[in-house]
Amino acid sequence: MSDSVNTPEPPHQHQHQHTPGVSIRHTRAKGEPRFPDGPKADPAGSHFERRIRSFQPRRSRVTAGQADALQRLWPKWGLDIDGGHTLDLPELFGNDNPVVLEIGFGMGEATAQMAAADPGTNILAVDVHTPGQGNLLNLADRNGLPNIRVGNGDAIILLREMLTPDSLDGLRVYFPDPWPKKRHHKRRLIQPDFLTLAATRIKPGGLVHCATDWEPYAEQMLEVLTAHPDFENTQADGGFAPRPDFRPLTRFEGQGLDKGHVVNDLLFRRVQHVDQPPAGA
Repeated sequence: MSDSVNTPEPPHQHQHQHTPGVSIRHTRAKGEPRFPDGPKADPAGSHFERRIRSFQPRRSRVTAGQADALQRLWPKWGLDIDGGHTLDLPELFGNDNPVVLEIGFGMGEATAQMAAADPGTNILAVDVHTPGQGNLLNLADRNGLPNIRVGNGDAIILLREMLTPDSLDGLRVYFPDPWPKKRHHKRRLIQPDFLTLAATRIKPGGLVHCATDWEPYAEQMLEVLTAHPDFENTQADGGFAPRPDFRPLTRFEGQGLDKGHVVNDLLFRRVQHVDQPPAGA
C-alpha cells in the first residue's frame, strides 16, 4: 500500500509492488483484470454448449512469484483455450518435436521434471488452476525448459476445436479428480466419449498414460480403456502397469504412499486399424 492516502499510485504501478507470499487480489484496484497480460478467467466464454464438466476452475491464492510469472511469461508460453482457431503445434513450440498433451498438472513439479528429462518432447500442459499455471511457468523459466506450453481452459474444447487429427504423440492424465460420490461419477474425465475424441488426435502408436491413487477410479479407467476399440493395453496380462521411469514420484504421491495409498498406472497404446492410413499419409 502507498504511504500516502492522498497520492495513490496508478493501478498498473500499484499492481507490481507485491509483498512476497501475499495474494495479488489484495493489491489490485477494484475492477482491474486480475492478470491483464495473463490467462483469461473464461477463455471460451459461452461460445460452446453447456455440458457436465470434469473440472472446477479454482481461482485461489496466487503468490507474488506466480503472479509475476503469469504476467511476464504468459504472452510467451501461455495459451488461452478459446476454441476459436486451430493450433499449429510446430509454430507454437518452434520445432517439429513430438507433442504430448498433459491434462491436469497441479502445481507443475512433475511436468517440469519430465520436460527436463526429455527435452526432445514438447509438453502441452493444460489446467484451470491459476496458481499452478504461474508455478509451472516459473519452473519452466527458472530451469530453462522451452519445451513446455501452459494451456488455460477446457481440454475437451482444445481436443475438439483446436487440435488436428493425429497431431499428438501421447496423452497424460495424472491424478485427475476422482469424483468419489456415485452421483458425480459422470463427471470423471476418462469415459468412452472422451477416449473416442482423444483417439482422433493421438497418432497410432501414441501412449495414453493415466495414474490415480483412487482405486475405484483406477478400476473404472481399466475397464473403459480395455473396452475401447481404439486402444490396447501395453501389459500382456491386461492389468495395471508399473510406474514408468518417466513419470516422477511427486511429493504429493509420496505422502499418499506413506499413508498406505495404492497408486495405479495405466499405459494404453493407440491402435492402428487395418483400414486406417498411417499418420501423415
